Amino acid sequence: FPIRKMSLLTARLVYVGLLLAFETLAVEEKDAPLCQILESPEFPLLSKEGDVVIGGAFSIHKKHSNGFLTDEHMFALPSSCLSTNLREFRFAQTMIFAVKEINKSKFLLPNVTIGYRIYDNCGSTLSSMRAVMALLNGDEWTLEKSCSGQSAVSAIIGESESSSTIVLSRTTGPFKIPVISHSATCECLSSRKEYPSFFRTIASDLHQSRALAQLVKHFGWTWVGAVNSDSDYGNNGMAIFLAAAQEEGVCVEYSEKFHRAEPQKLLKVVEVIRKSTARVIVGFLAHVEMNNLLEQLSLHNITGRQFIGVEAWITADSLVTPTSFRVLGGSLGFAVQKANISGMDGFLTKDFWETEFQCEEAIDDTMAKTATCTGSQDLIKLKDYNDDVAELRYSANIYKAIYAVAHSLHNILKCSDNQGCDKTVKVTPEQVVESLKQVNFTIKNGEQVWFDGSGAATAKYEVVNWQRGSDGSIHFEPVGYYDASLPPGQMFVLRTEAIMWPGGSKELPVSVCSDSCHPGTFKVLQKGKPVCCYDCIPCTDGEISNSTGTKCPEEYWSNQNRDACVLKTVEFLSYTEVMGQVLVFFTLFGVFLTITVGILFLIHKDTPLVKANNSELSFLLLFSLTLCFLCSLTFIGRPSEWSCMLRHTAFGITFVLCISCTLGKTIVVLMAFRATLPGSNVMKWFGPAQQRVSVLAFTLIQIIICILWLTINPPFPLKNTKYDKEKIILECALGSAVGFWAVLGYIGLLALLCFVLAFLARKLPDNFNEAKCITFSMLIFCAVWITFIPAYVSSPGKFTVAVEIFAILASSYGLLLCIFAPKCFIIVFKPELNTRKHLMGKIQSE
Repeated sequence: FPIRKMSLLTARLVYVGLLLAFETLAVEEKDAPLCQILESPEFPLLSKEGDVVIGGAFSIHKKHSNGFLTDEHMFALPSSCLSTNLREFRFAQTMIFAVKEINKSKFLLPNVTIGYRIYDNCGSTLSSMRAVMALLNGDEWTLEKSCSGQSAVSAIIGESESSSTIVLSRTTGPFKIPVISHSATCECLSSRKEYPSFFRTIASDLHQSRALAQLVKHFGWTWVGAVNSDSDYGNNGMAIFLAAAQEEGVCVEYSEKFHRAEPQKLLKVVEVIRKSTARVIVGFLAHVEMNNLLEQLSLHNITGRQFIGVEAWITADSLVTPTSFRVLGGSLGFAVQKANISGMDGFLTKDFWETEFQCEEAIDDTMAKTATCTGSQDLIKLKDYNDDVAELRYSANIYKAIYAVAHSLHNILKCSDNQGCDKTVKVTPEQVVESLKQVNFTIKNGEQVWFDGSGAATAKYEVVNWQRGSDGSIHFEPVGYYDASLPPGQMFVLRTEAIMWPGGSKELPVSVCSDSCHPGTFKVLQKGKPVCCYDCIPCTDGEISNSTGTKCPEEYWSNQNRDACVLKTVEFLSYTEVMGQVLVFFTLFGVFLTITVGILFLIHKDTPLVKANNSELSFLLLFSLTLCFLCSLTFIGRPSEWSCMLRHTAFGITFVLCISCTLGKTIVVLMAFRATLPGSNVMKWFGPAQQRVSVLAFTLIQIIICILWLTINPPFPLKNTKYDKEKIILECALGSAVGFWAVLGYIGLLALLCFVLAFLARKLPDNFNEAKCITFSMLIFCAVWITFIPAYVSSPGKFTVAVEIFAILASSYGLLLCIFAPKCFIIVFKPELNTRKHLMGKIQSE
C-alpha cells in the first residue's frame, strides 16, 4: 500500500510490521506443509473469548528496558515493561466494562458474546507493531495448512497517541480492519483515502487548534510562544494553530518542537522559553513530551508563564506533582468531557479485580494459549487506588467505541429481540467498516454517538483551569466549553471570573510584543519583526488614532491630543465678525452718500450746474452707484446657490450700468464741445434718446454674457478643504472661469474706453471740466481693478471675498467722489458759482 506521505520512521515501522506478517506465512515442507508462527506467539495482557472478539492496544506501561530500530530494519523487542501508566490502564478497564455490560444486555447482541484481547505496547511504537500483528494473526502456534484466513478480531480499539494510531491504521488498512481511536486527534487521520477504515470517538485537531487561537485572541494575547511534539500529532496540530493564529492577528515569537527521545532538543526549547519575552506558551504536546518539558522547566526554575494546553495533557494526572504547580498553575486548555457513566466507577475500583483480573503463570513446556502474569504483576498494586476515577475523561470515548462496534455487529447479524442474532452470518471486517459509517445511537448518559464523513465525532470540549484547592490539592476546574455543533455565536463560552491565573493571581496576564499605542499615536511596524511588534509614532495633522493611524473624514480634523476627530472650523465672511461689520458700514455709508447726492441734485435740478452736467445721466449714474454699493452685501454671509449666482451677476451688470452712464457723460462732454463750434449740428445725433439707447445697449451686452454664464456653468457654493487643512472655507466657485473673466473683461473694456475719451476731453474749457473728474474717476477705477487681480488670486479664504468687496467699494467711492464731490461743493458751499452768467462769463473772459 502507498507510503509516499509517511515519515521515515512510520515507513520503517510499517515495513517491520510487514516483516512480522511474513513470519506467519506457510513454510511448505515436502513432508508436512504447515502454517505456523516462526517465533513465540505474543499473548494479550488481558483477554476473554467470545463469539466475536474486539482487540485493544494501549500503553499500559510507559517504558521498556530496551528496543531500537536499526538501518537494517531489525529491532530488539523489549525485555520488560516498566512504570505503569494508570490512565491507559483505566482505558483497558473501561473496554472490559463496556464489553461486560453489552454481554449482559438483552437488547444489544442478545445471544452473542463479545470477547476481547487487550495488548500492552509499553509506550513503544515498535512494540505496538508486534501487538497489531498478534491481533491480526491470533496467538495459535499452528494454523493448519493455509495462512489465508479470517482476522482474529473484528475491530481494534486504540491507540491513544496519533503517531502510534497512524502506524496501526496503515498496517491494518490493507486488511480493511476497522480501527477506532479514543484520543488520536491528528487532522491527518481525517483522510478517507489514506485511512478508509479509521474511526474515532473524538474530534480532530482541526477544531481544537482553531479554538486555541480563539482562546488566545479572546484574552488579548498577541505575542505567544509555541511548543509541540515532533510527531504527526504535534506537527499537524501546530500547523493548524499557526495558520488560525495568523488569521486572528496573533503573533508567534517562536515555534519549537522536540521528540521524547531527543533530550538535547528539549534543552534547546527550555533555553528559548527562558530567553523569550512572550508570557503565554501554547503547548501542543503529547502528555509524555509535556512531562519531559515540565521536569526541565521545574529544574531550571522557569515559572510565571501562562500555559495553554491541549486535551492530551491538560487533565493528565501524571503531571500533577508536588513541584508541577509552580510551572503549570493557572494553565488553561481544552479537555474531553468527563465520562459520567453509571456503574463504571464501581467496576473500575472493585468488580474488575474480583471478576476479570486473573493471573496465571504460563506453562513453559506447552505453547497452548493461556493467561499470563508476565508484565501484569505490578498492576495488582493499583487495586485499591481510586483517586483518579472522578476525573476520568477519555474513558467515555472507549465506552462509545465499544458500543459503536456492538451496534454495527447488531446490524450485520440482523439481531432482533425475539429471535436473537443470526450466528450463521460470517462477519467480515469490510462489513464492520461499512456498518460503522451508519451507526447512530444514544448511550445511557444521553449522549448521541455517530461518525461524520471523516470518521470523527463532533467537537465538544471543556475549558479547564489548573487551580489549587483550599486543602492544597490540584484540580482541573471547568471554566467554559466549546461545542462545534452549536451556532457560531454560541460555540465558545468562558467564565473569566472563575479563572485562576499563574501565581494564584486574579489579574489577567499580559503578553504583547509592544504595548498599545496611546491615543494620538499610531503603529509603525518594526523592520524584520512580526506585525505585533511596532513603534508608536505621533499622528500627523488631520489624523487620529486609538490603535492605528486613521485619517479624519474630509470635514473633520484631529484635536490637540490627536485622539478624536472634531468638526473643522467653517470660515466665511459673516455679518457678525468685525471685518464684515466694517465692510457693511462702508457699504451703507456709500449708499447714504449716494442717496444724499441724489437728493441734493434733485433739489437743485433746475440750477445751471445740474443742467450743464446732463441731469438725466447723473441721476441714472447715482442709481447705478447705489446698486454697486448694495451688491457688495451679496458677498457677505454663508454662500448659497442663489447668493453665488446673484453676487457675480449683480456686480457685473451694475458696474456696466455705472460705466455706461459715465461713458455716456464723457461722450456728451465731447459732443457738447463740438456743438459750440460754428455750424456744428452734432448734438442732434447724441441727444437724450441716443444716450439712453447707448446705456441700454452697453448694459444689454453684459446681461447676455451673464445669462450665458448662468446657463452653461453657473457659480456654485464650494467647501474648500484644500487651502487650509484645519478649516473649511465656504466660497463661491466660479463655475465657468471664462464667464467670470468675460464679465470682468467687459467692464474693464468699457472703463478703458471711458478713460481714453475722458483723457482726450481733459483740456476743454472750464465750464465743461467734468471730463477731468471722469478722467480721475476712471484712473482710480482702473487702478483698483488692476491691483484687484493679484490680490484676489493670492488672498486666502474669506479675505478673497473681502478683497473683492473692497474693490467694489473703492471703485464706487472713486466714481462718486471724483464726479459728484466738486459739484456738491459748489451747490452747497459756493452757490454763487451755480449761475449761467458765471459759466458764460468764464467763456467771455477767455
